[in-house]
Amino acid sequence: MQNLLQNKPLIGEDVSWLRELRQKGHESFSLPDAKTEYWRYTKLHDIRNTDYVMDVPFYKVKPVNVGLEGYILYFLNGSFSPQHSNLPQGVEVMPLIEAVFTVPEAQKYLGKIADAKIHPFAALNQAYLNEGIYIKIEKNIELKKPLILVHHTHNEGESLFYNLHNLIVLEENAKASLLEYYTYSGQIKSRYFGNHVNEIILAKGAGLNHYKFQDEAFYAVHIALSCAEVDEGAAYSHFCFQKGANLGRDETHIRLLAQGAAANIAAAYKMEGWATLDTTTEIEHLAPQTYSNQLIKGVVGGEAKGVFQGKIHIAPGAVKTEGHQLHKALLLSDNAETDCKPELEIYADDVQCSHGAATGELDKEQLFYMLSRGIGEDEARQILVEAFLDDVLEKLPSAEIREWMKSRVK
Repeated sequence: MQNLLQNKPLIGEDVSWLRELRQKGHESFSLPDAKTEYWRYTKLHDIRNTDYVMDVPFYKVKPVNVGLEGYILYFLNGSFSPQHSNLPQGVEVMPLIEAVFTVPEAQKYLGKIADAKIHPFAALNQAYLNEGIYIKIEKNIELKKPLILVHHTHNEGESLFYNLHNLIVLEENAKASLLEYYTYSGQIKSRYFGNHVNEIILAKGAGLNHYKFQDEAFYAVHIALSCAEVDEGAAYSHFCFQKGANLGRDETHIRLLAQGAAANIAAAYKMEGWATLDTTTEIEHLAPQTYSNQLIKGVVGGEAKGVFQGKIHIAPGAVKTEGHQLHKALLLSDNAETDCKPELEIYADDVQCSHGAATGELDKEQLFYMLSRGIGEDEARQILVEAFLDDVLEKLPSAEIREWMKSRVK
């Protein structure tokens, strides 16, 4: 394996605080193994066995037609393409490296929300801190259309490795929706590695609905971390559907800082072959009267593996808090596997907390009933799978995005 920590020239090497931030990431990074608590179920064979390159020729590729109305922010092979983007008025959007030099908030928040000492691939991302965007939605502004971040990879045989880091700030009472769409063109067996970090700050009364659809190539590695800090009366919702990549991991770490802060996570995964799709969550209730709810469902076939690790932490003094978590998986073959690790850490009285997990097969009676009514077996199985996942998809508050995701799941 070619070392992931390559000597790649980056903009701003003469800026002391930025150079030191990158160096801290470099020093903190090491590949997690089976002894690393949050990675014990997710093996990194693809990363260990691939020689990745960071500099590839520029490919002229037709932009992806998302099929949704919104403000497009387009990335090709890990680089922002403003010429293919449609930016909203009244919202500050700029390349991350530009914000580093011109926006004091960037220096204030970068690397503070996603801790490189805790998250190994956030450390790797920080070592290459350069690509990504800065988004700030000003006080009391409510976006009527979603911001759509299109992450398009086209590598033409190169084992591409790239890091993207986004900083998203919502000021007091700002409201917005954000959709991340991960897709590719070219060979279905394209091999590449995208390492993504979102640092998200929600001020008092702000609200962000964060949607994600991951449909990467057959041999791709997709590792993503979203870290959010949620202030008084603010709400952060994370909705994720994963169906692509050979190794896909969506990790969410949310800190509820003040009374009335809320978090919702609804996630689903569906795969065949021998892929591994991982959903890892941690929600910290750090103040009284905070609320969180999580629903995760997975469908696993072939020799694939689904992983769910979810932790709810109730800090001392966080009384009258609610935290709920549920994971259900459907196994479609004898060789399919799920590993599930739900956790509760409660250090306060007068709280309502729950967690649960269940794994099963397709209901044979329901399948027999549909077959007896003349429905083909493949179609019947597909109907039952879609009905199983529908609980998650119905939690999406945007009807347009909900139907868009359903069409891609099918």
